[in-house]
Amino acid sequence: MDGDLLENPKLIIRNARPEELDKVALLLKEAYEQYEKFMPPEIFQSYLEDIMDVRSRLPESDLIVAELDGHLAGTVTLYLRSSESRVWPEGWASVRLLGVLPAYRNQGVGQALMDECILRCKQEGIRVLGLHTTDAMATAKRMYERMGFKRVPEFDFHPRPGVVVMAYRYDIK
Repeated sequence: MDGDLLENPKLIIRNARPEELDKVALLLKEAYEQYEKFMPPEIFQSYLEDIMDVRSRLPESDLIVAELDGHLAGTVTLYLRSSESRVWPEGWASVRLLGVLPAYRNQGVGQALMDECILRCKQEGIRVLGLHTTDAMATAKRMYERMGFKRVPEFDFHPRPGVVVMAYRYDIK
């Protein structure tokens, strides 16, 4: 992580506030629009509706946001103990939907959000964090691998022929 960014008082990592949920949904839409070209239109539309439905995930997850210079810059959903665990072994936490607005990319926002997820897992005594990503999400994939996430192909899934959603795990020390 860029040490200067962590000390930047303008970067705040926190849970989303109820009045921000619509803004977080729009943030995810904007952050993920670049992947539209990788999916058939009807599948992308359904995917977009799912990722923007932040309210349905609130009872079982932490909706974490990054605020930079007073503006929402990114978000991630952390499942410490939830139905998301049906995908992962007992005791694992998982993350979904890491998104950073294009204007805030390459400033350490995604890394700061992931660091917060790891910190929260440590605080809860959780030792493994899982996530899924694709080759299309190359920047995020590189960041995960740089952070120390390792492939666990036994948890991959294939939403349609020729598409692999790759599973990764991070062992928390």
